[in-house]
Amino acid sequence: MTRRTVRIAMNGVTGRMGYRQHLVRSLLAIREQGGLDLGDGETLWPEPVLVGRREHALRDIAEQHGLEHWTTDLDAVLADDSVDIYFDAQVTSARVPAIKQAIAAGKHVYTEKPTATDLAGALELARLAAATGIRHGVVQDKIFLPGLLKLKRLVEGGFFGEILSVRGEFGYWVFEGDWQEAQRPSWNYRSEDGGGIAVDMFPHWEYVLHGLFGRVTSVSAQVSTHIPQRWDERGKPYEATADDAAYAIFQLEGGAVAQINSSWAVRVMRDELVEFQVDGTHGSAVAGLRRCRVQHRSATPKPVWNPDLPATERFRDQWQEIPDNTEFENGFKAQWELFLRHVALGEPYHWDLLAGARGVQLAELALRSSAEGRRLDVPELTL
Repeated sequence: MTRRTVRIAMNGVTGRMGYRQHLVRSLLAIREQGGLDLGDGETLWPEPVLVGRREHALRDIAEQHGLEHWTTDLDAVLADDSVDIYFDAQVTSARVPAIKQAIAAGKHVYTEKPTATDLAGALELARLAAATGIRHGVVQDKIFLPGLLKLKRLVEGGFFGEILSVRGEFGYWVFEGDWQEAQRPSWNYRSEDGGGIAVDMFPHWEYVLHGLFGRVTSVSAQVSTHIPQRWDERGKPYEATADDAAYAIFQLEGGAVAQINSSWAVRVMRDELVEFQVDGTHGSAVAGLRRCRVQHRSATPKPVWNPDLPATERFRDQWQEIPDNTEFENGFKAQWELFLRHVALGEPYHWDLLAGARGVQLAELALRSSAEGRRLDVPELTL
């Protein structure tokens, strides 16, 4: 076996997502398995170069994992010809200038979403990348989760017949930070810092709906700031200026309707933190992060509405579990491997910066729909 090294500048690895999912569970996991097998006796070896603003945090991570390369100097990393890929997991507000700099330096780009705080910035990145010919990708991890992979299997197998509707529920209670520490950083709740659940989650809903059921053609949304005051990481109160809940209805190409509720101010009464119910003429399914259950029309019960009597049916017991039938990789790692193969071998890759721009577009239109109190069409994006 011959080994080819690919050096990856990883900006934002001191944050929870950048560290846990992208460094430890993706690139370091690929190294632990001996690298990425490219075929024909060749292995790709990812070599992270940690980048950030906090020197001590970078040094600690590097020492913990036996990594040699880290720096607070992004300019120097991007000027280094031995660095092949730039990865961005910073806060959204810092993303556009860093990616533009990486594109100008000729680096391939892989980035978390949203790719920008507005559609203009997201489209600019997509156009710059297309013009320079670099390879680029956007993290779209939800479609690599076991539950949604099973759901995709059902869609492609024709299980549903005609798909009529999709209903999604996402969220959990994020503590305010006064009497219990918040599970999310305070910038998530400040619109001036790029926060808000619509900006955070609608890019996810765009690629989930687009990839499984069809392009979103219109959106009607209502966003809310249910918790107006929160406490930051230092225990200091601040005004929550960003939305912490968003309720939306999407029209999909082909006729199906999707309804998705997203909230950081909801207590969970479901099996997983996100669940999608898909109803079709031939059957229905409920998919979460890992599980997927179905009910075919031949096994659909015939309940009768009678509010005068207690329910005697255990409705959850009337659904059938879909088996794994395979071993599912970590979704972030699976997508990293596809992107690395795209860079190394030129294999097709569909989740590029234009796909990322579609997610930003949907979030932007949802916020505008809420502000204007009307349904808005979603134009198809092109370069």
